[in-house]
Amino acid sequence: MMLDRVRTPLRLVELPDPSPSAAQVLIRVEACGVCRTDLHVFDGDLPDPKLPLVLGHEVVGIVVALGSGAPETLLGRRVGVPWLGHTCGSCSFCCGGKENLCDAPGFTGYTLDGGFATHVAADANYAFVLPESSDPIATAPLLCAGLIGWRSLKMAGGGKTIGLYGFGAAAHILAQVCRWKQQEVYAFVRPEDDAGKRFALEMGAVWAGSSDQVPPKPLDAAILFAPAGELVPKALAAVRKGGVVVCGGIHMSDIPAMPYRLLWGERRVVSVANLTRTDAHEFLKVVRAANIRTVTTPYPLAQANDALVDLRAGRLNGAAVLVT
Repeated sequence: MMLDRVRTPLRLVELPDPSPSAAQVLIRVEACGVCRTDLHVFDGDLPDPKLPLVLGHEVVGIVVALGSGAPETLLGRRVGVPWLGHTCGSCSFCCGGKENLCDAPGFTGYTLDGGFATHVAADANYAFVLPESSDPIATAPLLCAGLIGWRSLKMAGGGKTIGLYGFGAAAHILAQVCRWKQQEVYAFVRPEDDAGKRFALEMGAVWAGSSDQVPPKPLDAAILFAPAGELVPKALAAVRKGGVVVCGGIHMSDIPAMPYRLLWGERRVVSVANLTRTDAHEFLKVVRAANIRTVTTPYPLAQANDALVDLRAGRLNGAAVLVT
């Protein structure tokens, strides 16, 4: 499914399978999650995408061919490919253990063609081997929603009470991780979204309310998955002194002016950028240990536009996943 120009529907096209370069593998895509970041690329919120472009960065599939420098052990294996699809390996960030901040990165489904396709070529170093028994549809949302949620939770610290603003694909996974870690989740959804409240409670939240409500107890940390800058002051008001507000999205509307008293008391606002391979290896172990289950709505690949529309409209519990 090809994006020719931002804000125009994806187009179903037939192209030759990509040829993997020396450091790449060719993957036959089994499933690819549909992420809110795909909407940000589609809408032009993220500047300068590669066009034409194949979206999709929650890719699960089977390695069917190898570039000359790719490990032979990957052939025939089921792998997952995330948003961060390539790093330079030589900048100060890569050399300092912060490859998520690489100065010359490649992003799957943004600057590199992604998984809204039958086949994708991917950097072998960013193709994570998955258990052979993995369900591709259930696994796909873990490759971004799960990974960004995990990195956000690490940046939130080890507090007991965690607020999640926006209860979609990432939050429904992270709520289960928090429950496994014996942390209390307080879920915030759009006003009058009763279905969203019920879903949050089903996923392990101890309380669910609207984003304009005050939680029943102060929070140690809040994680924002909704791309709404106006939620930052609300989250700061909900966290205790010394608490942290983590902005988990790659794009957010502007944060409005707010009184300094909301930040005072050594409260912090931090952002999460991309992921590292260490995050992925850690999180995939947690998925197995915590028995994480994803709630998904499958769509045929040709209905990618419908999946994007449903995601935008908030008609999904959990995650949309394209199936080839």
